Formats: sequence, C-alpha cells, structure tokens
Amino acid sequence: MSRPQVSVYVGQSLDGFIARPDHSLDWLETFDTTGEDHGYQPFYESCDAIVVGRATLEVVLQFTEWPWKGKRVIVCTHRPIGRRHGEETHEGPLAPLLERLGAEGVRRVYLDGGATIRGGLAEGLVDDMTITTLPILLGAGIPLFGGPVVPERWTLVSHRAFPSGLVQGTWVRDDR
Repeated sequence: MSRPQVSVYVGQSLDGFIARPDHSLDWLETFDTTGEDHGYQPFYESCDAIVVGRATLEVVLQFTEWPWKGKRVIVCTHRPIGRRHGEETHEGPLAPLLERLGAEGVRRVYLDGGATIRGGLAEGLVDDMTITTLPILLGAGIPLFGGPVVPERWTLVSHRAFPSGLVQGTWVRDDR
C-alpha cells in the first residue's frame, strides 16, 4: 500500500505564527466565540491518524478535554511520554513512519505542530494544507514556515473569508 495522504489544518497569525513563543494558543480563543464553521470537524473525521510534535502534545495535555478522542495519535519525540491516551511515539524522519502507517491501512494523516509540519515540508511529504489566517499580529512565536523545504509549487483549490476576519485557503501540491 502507498503512503497515506498527509494533510495540514492549522491556524496562523497574520505574521505567520501558529503559537506564542511559550507554545500557548490563548490568542486563538478570542476568535472561538464567533459560531463560524471553519470546516474543522469534517476534516478531522476524514483523518485516520494524527502525527504531532512533542511540544504540541504538551500544550494539548493541558486542555480540559482530550481533543483527539477516537483517533490514533503518534507523537514525534526522542523522549519518553506518559501515554495518557494511548499515544504512540516515533523518532526520526517522517517518511518511514508514513510508509508503516500506509501498510497498516491508514489513508489520511493529520500532521500537526510547528516542527512536525516543517519536517513534513522539508521531506516533501505534505500533500495539502488548509491554513486559516487570523487577523492578529503576535510579533514572535512558533512559525508555520521556516527552515529547509523541498521547492514545490502549490495550487489554491479553495478559499473563504469569514465575517470575523479569518481567511482560509486550502492548497494542494501541484504534483499530486
């Protein structure tokens, strides 16, 4: 079986950050009261597994509820984790993990966390990205993009603007 589709679904500030320098996401909450449907639930339901970075896991573990119920979660880390919700771990490049997941029948992976997303882009493994830009400047933080990437062209396949000021675009790699 071939590797699964690798998808990114992320919010970023107008200046390109996905979290504050301390990895906090509190700034997202100011836009969470709008009642707007940004399409996250259908996206989430279409994914068989979540591959996430260690720093993102640490933030998520502070949430009141585990947001990834019913999903297989693989954490990219070289350190042991508590496995509170049955998380698995992976160390090293993403390509071998994705090959294994594909062989196990995983069809679509939700790639989350700044370093993990950047790693997927550096390995040329990301197939599509839905990026929601929020109308806020953070000035510093965890960037969505940066570091080495495989030079690729991307095609905008959909875009939406919301009354709250959020702008969402979905991009696919041209070679897919």
